[in-house]
Amino acid sequence: MELYQLKSFVAVSEMRHLTRAAEKLHISQPALSAQIRALEDDFGAPLFERTSAGMVLTPAGRRLLPMAEKVLTAAQAMRNEARAIKNEIGGIVRIGTVSDPEFIRVAPFMSAAMSRHPLMEMEFHHVVTGEAFQRVRDGELDASFYYGDLSHADVESLPLCDFVFRVVMSPSWKDRFTRNDFAEVASQPWVVPPPISTLHTLIMQLFKRHKLKPTRVVEADHEAVITSLAQAGLGMALMREQKAEERQRNGEIMIWGDVRLDAHLQFIYAKERSDDPLIRALVEVIKTVWSIPA
Repeated sequence: MELYQLKSFVAVSEMRHLTRAAEKLHISQPALSAQIRALEDDFGAPLFERTSAGMVLTPAGRRLLPMAEKVLTAAQAMRNEARAIKNEIGGIVRIGTVSDPEFIRVAPFMSAAMSRHPLMEMEFHHVVTGEAFQRVRDGELDASFYYGDLSHADVESLPLCDFVFRVVMSPSWKDRFTRNDFAEVASQPWVVPPPISTLHTLIMQLFKRHKLKPTRVVEADHEAVITSLAQAGLGMALMREQKAEERQRNGEIMIWGDVRLDAHLQFIYAKERSDDPLIRALVEVIKTVWSIPA
């Protein structure tokens, strides 16, 4: 069993297609097939079934995949540690994003990281908040931005800033309401993220506070989509106060009432990786970009 064979195993499981996996790995398809066969011979069990839907993991493949991913992660951590010994922190780092790039300062973050650590390669993956926690905990992301409070034995969090969500709607809805109470607003359609999202929790807490439940829900899991649906008059929604005020000035959205829901932005990573040079480097960069004392 070789590391390159495990990498091929993981790539095929992700792409579910030999040709696409071979392209991702920059090797030929016959070479990739040979690596998978060699790994299956070594394990004494088939890892994939070829179906009309592509390469599907067998029960043995599903059991062995998490172990293969952990081996590759450990190997990458060893490489990173070796580079750190020479003050050359590098490798691919996967970062989860949960909001618009300007708010979480993606560009300054990436610029500072690249300047300090030119061997570091960064990948950004947009996720909803609950998914961010799960993927960091399970090792699918090295770190992530995160909305909300978080206290978990497996995850460390670095507070970045506090902010406020406001209730917003399309300006075309201005004359829908005859009185300024939440019951009338609650009767309207709402654009709500899935339950795994912190915004979903905030909305449900808001309704619970008024002893009400949403009557009609349009589910969306991306802030840009939620904003677009609210602007189009398809539902009430939550929006960060700064963005809501800017869009209200432009006539794109209207803020309803004086409801203010407090929220927090954090940067999270797996506690077991606190001493990983790659994670330490990311935290140092985040502290610099967000002016957090060391």
